[in-house]
Amino acid sequence: MPESINEKAREILKNSEQIYSPEQVQKTIVELASELNRDFGSPDQTPPLVMSVMGGAAIFTGQLLPHLTFPLEFDFIHVSRYGNDEHGGEFIWKVIPRQNVINRIVIILDDILDEGQTLLHVREKLLDMGAARVVLVAFAEKNTGATKPVKADYIGLTVPGQFVIGFGMDIEGFWRNLPDIRVLKKI
Repeated sequence: MPESINEKAREILKNSEQIYSPEQVQKTIVELASELNRDFGSPDQTPPLVMSVMGGAAIFTGQLLPHLTFPLEFDFIHVSRYGNDEHGGEFIWKVIPRQNVINRIVIILDDILDEGQTLLHVREKLLDMGAARVVLVAFAEKNTGATKPVKADYIGLTVPGQFVIGFGMDIEGFWRNLPDIRVLKKI
């Protein structure tokens, strides 16, 4: 008899270990907001366009935005590289920017900088669309040991080169809603 979806999700959680507590996650949000406020809070600066990469960055974005004290416009994008495959493939833009990016500073918020291919693609696409500058903000960066094709301008936490879940990061659609960051002991 196949196990239920609920049992499968609970087994995944049981096979994980906390590496960052909810308190550490919240402290990181405040620190990132402080850095962004410092760099984009000048009264004579044109308000940037802040874009969230759905769906992983939804929780990060929702908790970061109330801490930002500068005027901004908000939008979101949805870019997929995986579709039904487990390994990366062609990029698919499910939602393109609705706001005009021409001559704008665009701040991209994403949950994790893993291999860097998606954020590289997003940055190049927005620059091709006319953005003056694209600033990359990753809540977490995975320590893969490999050179990445792009670097984030702002990084919250560093996570090990293992599969991590929580605070927007999921496995098979589960556990984005965790307030902490956990590493899977086994998949």
